Order: sequence, then structure tokens, then C-alpha cells
Amino acid sequence: MSRTSQAGPSNTIIPHPAFYPLHPAPALYIPPMSPYDTYLFDLDGTLIDSIELILASYRHTLRVHRGSVPPDDVWLKGLGTPLVIQFREFSEDDAEIASMVETYREHNLAHHDEMVREYPGVRDVVTTLQSRGTQLGIVTSKKRTGSLKGLETCGFDDTFRTLVTADDVDRYKPNPDPVLRALELLDADPDLTVFIGDSPHDVNAGRAAGVATAAVTWGPFPRAWLEPTKPDHWVDEPRQLLDLERRTEIPTFSAPPAV
Repeated sequence: MSRTSQAGPSNTIIPHPAFYPLHPAPALYIPPMSPYDTYLFDLDGTLIDSIELILASYRHTLRVHRGSVPPDDVWLKGLGTPLVIQFREFSEDDAEIASMVETYREHNLAHHDEMVREYPGVRDVVTTLQSRGTQLGIVTSKKRTGSLKGLETCGFDDTFRTLVTADDVDRYKPNPDPVLRALELLDADPDLTVFIGDSPHDVNAGRAAGVATAAVTWGPFPRAWLEPTKPDHWVDEPRQLLDLERRTEIPTFSAPPAV
């Protein structure tokens, strides 16, 4: 009997298995799995809906200090940066800026609990991520006191392993420093981290820090304002945060044809 053939029961010549031709490999679909083990979140406009409160406090402050209120877009362009920086749009006097910040915070605090709420579905997603063992952190341009109040009001106070605020860095978003600080505190790998936010400042800060970025569209910023920043992911509803996946197709070989 030669090596290239075998005799079957009826003396039928059957090719040796080594000579079966290869067949096109079907794709084996692997279910989505997030490639990130660390999720960093912006706070306002991403986790909690405080936008109406922010705008109301802005309008109140400008009425008190200027007697008139510019369009909301003027304030929105700076949203995600500290108040001191935002009020420099209206004054170059440090003392007046400090007074504006105080007026803003007084109004914001007085109306906070009645106007701040979580975005629908966000808490469930964060809880699911936490149950998966995902590291969770917050990177915000707010002061720590205001940040903690917002988290407590919306039921997030025991959820995040780290909180980086304007009190913790010298340079703020869109600089990378706050994101880098969060990475340091969590001992996180930038290649396995995604920063999620609603503003161009968030996306730019994340990219500058070397992490992946996700832009959510339920905040106050129009998509057209975010598109130039080219985020790695677009998120239109919270549950999509669970599936920031890299889908993988693994080639497999089909079995030899029946003989």
C-alpha cells in the first residue's frame, strides 16, 4: 500500500488525509468585549445632568455683575474648564473674577439639589462596569466640594475609586494633566483606558494623555462641535459604554469533506 492511498473495504482507493485540499475558512464570531479595564468619566454633562443649573447660575452671575446676559453658547464653549478661566471671557480683573465665581457658586449651591439629576441609564451602566471589575474614576474641572455634592445627590458617592478635580492639578483640561493624574492614582495602563466625556476639552485631554476617548452625545455640546476632535468612540446612549469592543474574526478550518 502506498503512502498516498489507502484501500477501503471494497478496494476503493481513498486519498490519504494529508492530500485533502484546504477549504475556505468560515469566520468565527467572538462576542463583543470591552478592550478597556479602566473607565475615566467626566462629571457634568456625562454622568450627571447639571446643565440647566450651570446655565442658570451663569445667567444669574452675569445679570448681577454685568446687567445683561450673553447667549448661552458663550458659556458652553468654555464648559469643562474651571470657573476662573471661564469668567476671564468677561473680565481681566482678578478681584472681579473672584467675586463672579463667588456669586456663581452661591446660586449654584442654593439650587443644586432641585436641579441636578443623573442621566437616565447611566447608573445601571456604571454598576455593571463595577461588577465586571472595571476600574472607575472621575476627571472633572469642578472643585472637589461641588463634585462630591453632585455625586452624592445622584447616588454615585460610593462608586468611583478615584476623583481628580480642579483642586488636584495646576493645569486643567484640555491639558492632559488631570487624566494623567487619574492614571497615576489607579496605576492604570493608558493602552487599556478610555476617557468618556461630553465636551471637546474632554476628548482633547484624553488624547493628549495617550488614552482612548469616547464622546457622549446626550450632553449640551452639539455633535458638530465634537466631530473635529475625532473621538475613538461615539456613544449615543449609556448602554453603548458596555460594548466599546473590538470585534474579532478568527479564521477556522472546515472539516474535510465526507467520503
